[in-house]
Amino acid sequence: MDLQQMDALYRGRYGRSRTDLNRLFLDDLPRAMRILEVGANLGNQLLCLRKMGFTRLVGIDLQSDALLRLHSRERTVAPVLAAGQSLPFAEDAFDLVFTSGLLIHIPPDAVRRVLSEIYRCARSYIWGLEYYADTYTSVEYRGQLGMMWKTDFATLYLDAFPDLEIARKERLRYREEPLEDEMFLLRKRAAQIRTPSHSSGPQT
Repeated sequence: MDLQQMDALYRGRYGRSRTDLNRLFLDDLPRAMRILEVGANLGNQLLCLRKMGFTRLVGIDLQSDALLRLHSRERTVAPVLAAGQSLPFAEDAFDLVFTSGLLIHIPPDAVRRVLSEIYRCARSYIWGLEYYADTYTSVEYRGQLGMMWKTDFATLYLDAFPDLEIARKERLRYREEPLEDEMFLLRKRAAQIRTPSHSSGPQT
């Protein structure tokens, strides 16, 4: 899937493209910010950010084949083989850490660990787009339950880390189904818009 196809998919689902949503949430942020995507897969979201002018991008994933394809598509994006439960980066290594359809795959009894790692590595912002529900709800995935979940992920962050606040949040209702997702941008209250961090890659 290329960026044009991804934008068309989002328009069909929400009536707005992914590029439009990214601009709504991130357009005021410095393009030199260091950004990490947890669960990058083939890197479509990172490529969209690259097209917006963000230049310091890192993507982690558990699938080495996906990371190789990501790197072949965009050499300026750094691919790292790692899991969300144990990010190989220093505290505050990134100005913004984000997920897009990743937290929904983490079992409820394990999600706190992933949130904690994202929080630890995020210097200023946490950004997400995930399935939404008022309470934890199992979603059927390939004919099975107990493999995918939806909930209010923004509130999970806020309840776990009192210094986070909502910078922006929007519910995205599906045009043709009675479903909704949520995009949220959370900010650490103590964080200021400073010169983007230069903390680099994985710890060795």
